[in-house]
Amino acid sequence: MRWSKMHIPTLRDDPADAGAPSHRLLLRAGYIRQLMAGHYSLLPLGQRVRLKVIGIIREEMNGIGAQEILMPVMHPAELWVKSGRWDLMGEEMFRLKDRKGADLVLGMTHEEIVSTLAAELESYRQLPQMWYQFQTKLRDEPRPKAGLMRTREFTMKDSYTFDLGPAELDVSFDAHRGAYARTFERLGIPAIQAQASNGTMGGSDSIEFVCPAPTGEDLVIHCPGCGYAANVERATSRLARLDDDSERTSLLAAPEPFATPGVRTIEDLATGHQAPAERQIKTLVYFLDDTLTLVLLRGDHPLHEQKLVDATGAVSVRPAQPDEIREALGALPGSLGAVGAVSASGGAYPVIADEALRGRRGMYTGANVDDTHLRGVDVERDIAVGVWADLREVVAGELCVSCGQPLEAERGIEVGHIFKLGYKFSDTIGISVSGPDGKPVRPIMGCYGIGVERAMASVVEVHHDAKGITWPVAIAPFEVVVVIAQQDDTAVADAGEKLYSALLGAGVEVIVDDRPVRAGVKFSDAELVGIPFRVTVGKRGLASASAELTDRATGSTVQVPLDEVPAQVREALAQARAAHR
Repeated sequence: MRWSKMHIPTLRDDPADAGAPSHRLLLRAGYIRQLMAGHYSLLPLGQRVRLKVIGIIREEMNGIGAQEILMPVMHPAELWVKSGRWDLMGEEMFRLKDRKGADLVLGMTHEEIVSTLAAELESYRQLPQMWYQFQTKLRDEPRPKAGLMRTREFTMKDSYTFDLGPAELDVSFDAHRGAYARTFERLGIPAIQAQASNGTMGGSDSIEFVCPAPTGEDLVIHCPGCGYAANVERATSRLARLDDDSERTSLLAAPEPFATPGVRTIEDLATGHQAPAERQIKTLVYFLDDTLTLVLLRGDHPLHEQKLVDATGAVSVRPAQPDEIREALGALPGSLGAVGAVSASGGAYPVIADEALRGRRGMYTGANVDDTHLRGVDVERDIAVGVWADLREVVAGELCVSCGQPLEAERGIEVGHIFKLGYKFSDTIGISVSGPDGKPVRPIMGCYGIGVERAMASVVEVHHDAKGITWPVAIAPFEVVVVIAQQDDTAVADAGEKLYSALLGAGVEVIVDDRPVRAGVKFSDAELVGIPFRVTVGKRGLASASAELTDRATGSTVQVPLDEVPAQVREALAQARAAHR
C-alpha cells in the first residue's frame, strides 16, 4: 500500500473532547471518526486492525472446536417476551415496529436467538455444541464516552455452548477460558481473570477478563500474594473479628432509646455519642421490585448495589426517596432502623442484612424517630432478618479471604466475559434432547463474549507513548513502513521503491510513505500511527548502501545493508511475534 493513496487523516493536535488515551490517539492517528455520540466509523487503518483482532479470536475459537455462525441483528419481540427479558432490559434496548405494527428489537445480545436455533437439536449424541459469531450489537447506552470503549453500536464475538450436564459444561467453560487467555496474550492485553457478577444474565461461575488501565470503569480487587481477583461487585475479604463482650460494649436486655439531636450521619453519631462506626447499623431503604425493603450494613461499610441485586434477584432496584421513607418509617434518613419497623398495616418490612452484622451485639441504630437512636441492639435478637448476604463493597487494604494478605484495588477495562448460563434459556425457550436413557434432557448452556472494538481500544490504552500508538505486531495495520526521506531525489525514491517491493516479496505487510512532504512529517506520522517497524531510506544511508531499521516500541535504530533489509525485518518481526505467543 502507498501512504499517498490511503485515507489516513492524521491530526496535529489532540481533539478537545477526547480524554482517554485510546480515544485521543485513535482520532489523531486517523483510525476512527465519530458520526454521533456512541457511533463511530472505522477508517481504513481502523478496519485493518479490527479484522486482525477478529482473525486472532477466530483462530482461537476454531482451535477449541467452535463453529462460526451468523445470527440476525433484528429480532421479533415475542422471543424476548418468552424469555422474560423484554421488560428486564429496560431502556437500553432499541425497540421499533415494522410497517405491520409488529414489535421488534435490535439485538443487544443473542441468547434468545441462539436458543431458538438449538431447539432443533434432538439427541445427546449431537452434544456438545459450540457456536460463535461476530455480529453488530446495539445498546442505547445512556452515557457513551471514551471513544470505542463505551459505544451504542459495536462488534461482539459471542459464543454459546450446549452440553449434556454440568460436568460437560465445565469442559466447555475451561476450553473458552484457555482460548480467551491465549487471545488476550496474542493481542498484547495483560488481562486479569476476575470473578464477576452475571447481572441480568443469571447463571454462575462468572469470569471477567480485565485489562488494567487508569481509564477503566471496572474496579478489580486482587491479592498480590495468592492471585485472588474479583470485580468489586463480587469481591469478598476477611474482616478482623470485633469483640462484643460486655467488657468492651454495653450489653442491654433490650434496646434503649437516647436523644441524638442534630445527628444525621454515621460520623455525627460516632463523634458525638461515642458510637464507633463499626458498632453502628446503617439502615438503607430500597424498593426491590416495588417492595420497600430495609438493607442493613455495618456503619463503616458501603453497599455495593449489584450485590444487592444478585442476592435478591430483583429486576427493579431503586433507593427510596425521603418522602417515601418518612411515610413508611416515620423518620428521615439519619434516624432510621429496623428494630420494630412495621408498615401501616402492621406487617414487618422485609429486611436483608450484610453478613458482617451476623451475631453482633451492643450495636447502635436509628429509632425511626427523628433525633433519636437506640443503643444495646443485639442484631439477631432484636431484628427479624429475612436474608443474610454479602452486600458490602470491599476496599483496598482489607485482608484476602484466601491467604490473609492486604488486598489491592486497580481500575481496569472489561475486555471479555465468560459464564455458565445454566438452564435459564433451555427452560424458557424449550430446548430438549433425548438423553442416553431415551428420556428428555435439557441441555445446559454457557455464554462467552469479547468486544472487538473495545479490545482495540484497550490495546492502545496499554501500548502508547508520548508520540502515539505502539501497536503489537500481531494487530498493527501494517508491520513495516518504508519512509522515503527525500521523495524528490530520484536515487532515494528508486531505492525506497525497491526496498518496498523486496519487503512485499518477502511476505511483509508493508506501506511505503511516498508523499512529497518533509521527512519530519513522515516520521511523526509513522510514530503517531504506531507501525511497529520503520525502514528509512535517505541520502546519507544510500551513500553507504544502507537503510535505517527503527523499532517503534523501543526507539532503537540500526543501520542495515540494503540487500539484508528483508531478512533483518523478518527476523525482527519473528522476535516481536514470539513475545506475544
